[in-house]
Amino acid sequence: MKNLAIAFPQRTEIERKIIAKKFYRNFTDFFVETIKLFSAGDAFLNKRFIADYSAFEKVKAQERKCQVHLGHNFNWELGYLAAVPKIPFKALGVYMPLSNKTFERIFRKLRTKRGGYLLPATDIRNAIFPFRHEIYTLLLVADQSPPIPQNGIWVNFFGKPTPFVRGPENGARAGNLTVIFCHVTKLKRGYYQGHFTLAEENPAALEKGELTKRYARFLEEKMNEQPEVWLWTHKRWKWDWKEEYGSVY
Repeated sequence: MKNLAIAFPQRTEIERKIIAKKFYRNFTDFFVETIKLFSAGDAFLNKRFIADYSAFEKVKAQERKCQVHLGHNFNWELGYLAAVPKIPFKALGVYMPLSNKTFERIFRKLRTKRGGYLLPATDIRNAIFPFRHEIYTLLLVADQSPPIPQNGIWVNFFGKPTPFVRGPENGARAGNLTVIFCHVTKLKRGYYQGHFTLAEENPAALEKGELTKRYARFLEEKMNEQPEVWLWTHKRWKWDWKEEYGSVY
């Protein structure tokens, strides 16, 4: 409720409680659907997740690598499995390894069962090295908060200074990778649609912080449209900006 009050101060408390109630229903669906994914086949995934992948065709025609920035929209696990075979070149998913070794092994098996490759965010530089000469799509959950606030890129997010992790922007600018923004909408229970938007073809030419700022604006717009499908249970605004952290873009 604190997150919702920061994000939607213009809405009444009753309206925010309605969003919260819908969110918890979607959160419960997410767990059930994720369990189902272990046995789900191609027909199930293709029926439950639809998307237009034409943004990738343009990148492929240019023979360029690209990077996808997506958020914690339900159901990102289902969407990832459904999208990997449809993306017209190798899909590399960046993820945060789980501390529990059993669950780490289980989820690695799940997330790679349709051909995707997993790269641990804790060692991304070494993990991506074997693919350096290939054309690939790098899929990143880009709405995460950095563990150390001074290491983040600070932007105004829903009117409040907020740190975003540096990796997505830094990687895109360093390699001049075409950037695609992605969000997922829930059509009805168990059915989703993915939206891929070509965001920037020349990120190396952007000023520092610009790409993250654009992504923050993109998230705000999509979260306003369907707020109940974003992951509200983590403390998104846990850091307060300090002058020594640098500029707020």
